[in-house]
Amino acid sequence: MTDRRTFLRVLGGGAAFQAITGWRAASGAPGKLLAGVFPIGFSPFTEDNKLDLEGLAAQVKFCNRGGVHGFVWPQIASAWTTLSEKERLEGTEAILSAGKGGKTALVIGVQGPDMAAISRYAAHAEKLGADAVVSLPPAAVSDEKTLLDFYQRVGRATALPLFAQAVGSMSVDLLIEMFRTIPTFRQVKDEAGDPLQRIAEIRRRTDGQLKVFSGFGVATMITEMELGFSGHCPYTNLADVYAAAYDLWHKGKKREGFEMFGRIQALASMMPTNTMDILIARGVLRPGTKTRTPSAAPTAGKRGPRVVTQEEIRQALKTYLEPYLKG
Repeated sequence: MTDRRTFLRVLGGGAAFQAITGWRAASGAPGKLLAGVFPIGFSPFTEDNKLDLEGLAAQVKFCNRGGVHGFVWPQIASAWTTLSEKERLEGTEAILSAGKGGKTALVIGVQGPDMAAISRYAAHAEKLGADAVVSLPPAAVSDEKTLLDFYQRVGRATALPLFAQAVGSMSVDLLIEMFRTIPTFRQVKDEAGDPLQRIAEIRRRTDGQLKVFSGFGVATMITEMELGFSGHCPYTNLADVYAAAYDLWHKGKKREGFEMFGRIQALASMMPTNTMDILIARGVLRPGTKTRTPSAAPTAGKRGPRVVTQEEIRQALKTYLEPYLKG
């Protein structure tokens, strides 16, 4: 009989993992590495409030050009609760079409109002060649037996790798039980409690096989990498710079990675980095792009009483970050 340690090694190992879960990329080739910088995509809208499919596709192409490891949509920063099912299906199609042949792993959010909708989103993502799916827990549910049953059902809805987003009071014990009982669950975006305090226990109790991704705007990326986080989910605006910091750090060039991340923090001292303004200034999204998420809306960049204009954003990018912008 296979012991637990051997079982965990098998689940973590490429072809063997695919043999157990039945998962392979749509092309039949092994899937992309699910680690690194995985920004949460914005949901751009035209001035007449239609989902801008070209703007979604542009974010994926931006990530591919910039060497960004992954891209996730739709989640909280994508204003997913404002999207109709039609918009989500069309948005998924635009994203997966734009990313075809690229190196950026594409993760599609499948949370929905009920399991029937979740199953439709998951089947659609799998059919079109997504690399993984992600789901938030149902709103206002804290009972851990209910949450375990929910994620087990999501895991059965598709053979794709499953990310779970931990929020609220979701305990480490719950994540471990999910890991033990859902073969495709090997990544968690942890935003429950204090993720910096939880990761050591998660890694110890899963022999490092449950990969932890960060959220919260990735403000503590250096500490996260030191503690063993496998991935980071910032906003899309500077995803190429985050990816450069990640790559440098993981190649052993820790000081250079530290300095690269510091450039992001320095820019954040000059302007908000959680709105679509920077993507507009960089030419990824069109001027006039709207959003249904107030926090992501172009301002162009309120910072206290001062407004940062598009021209000021472009000038700051050119002056301070131009050599490091790849997207």
